[in-house]
Amino acid sequence: MSIWEILAVFAAGVGAGTINTIVGSGTLITFPVLLATGLPPVTATVSNALGLIPGSISGAIGYRKELAGQRRRIIKLGIGAAVGGLAGATLLLALPSTAFETIVPVLVAVALVLVILQPRISKAVQRRREHTGTVARTDGGPLLFTGLMLASVYGGYFTAAQGIIYLSLMGMLLDDTMQRLNAVKNVLAAIVNSIAALFFLFVAHFDWTAVVLIAVGSAIGGQIGAKVGRRLSPTVLRALIVAVGTVAIVQLLLR
Repeated sequence: MSIWEILAVFAAGVGAGTINTIVGSGTLITFPVLLATGLPPVTATVSNALGLIPGSISGAIGYRKELAGQRRRIIKLGIGAAVGGLAGATLLLALPSTAFETIVPVLVAVALVLVILQPRISKAVQRRREHTGTVARTDGGPLLFTGLMLASVYGGYFTAAQGIIYLSLMGMLLDDTMQRLNAVKNVLAAIVNSIAALFFLFVAHFDWTAVVLIAVGSAIGGQIGAKVGRRLSPTVLRALIVAVGTVAIVQLLLR
């Protein structure tokens, strides 16, 4: 890499770590930059997955206060995320690159609609619970576990907008604040990236320069994202998710 390519990849890593911690979709920053340096798509994907692990961990540490009291929830959902991430990593090497390109924009669009409607749906669900006398499950039940596991399959395959899908599912099925759900999202993303990267270590080729640059940059970005993200109100955070998700859809359709 030239000095300008090195600086571009590092800056992309910082940007990806920041936006991943706040919302998700950081891969849409790093992936095009890696392709622009001349890396093949699969090499860029696996190098990006490994490089973003420190950013996910950094973001999770930055949100450690919001993670308090969520240990059981994270353990259960983390198991599903790990299984899905491994399946997605396997599919990356087994399926053609076009396999997910058609369905992904649709998934992201549905996730954005759910994010927008989440306050109204949550109120309707709460009224129904009060009427029937039922209590909300703290782990989201089988539906959330299955949904997050399937989202993690996609996360292990490519990761772009994975966090948005996580937040939409948890926002629908868990009675908790957006900030606490965002903290869980960061942990799940770290699990998926780690599982996928460990798998790739044995079967795929990495560009280690790109990995190191993204790793350092995303770790810095994770701390920036945590400081910014936790100050956002639920309404602003939801608006940011929709804005980033819309950009993600446009970029995915133009690829």
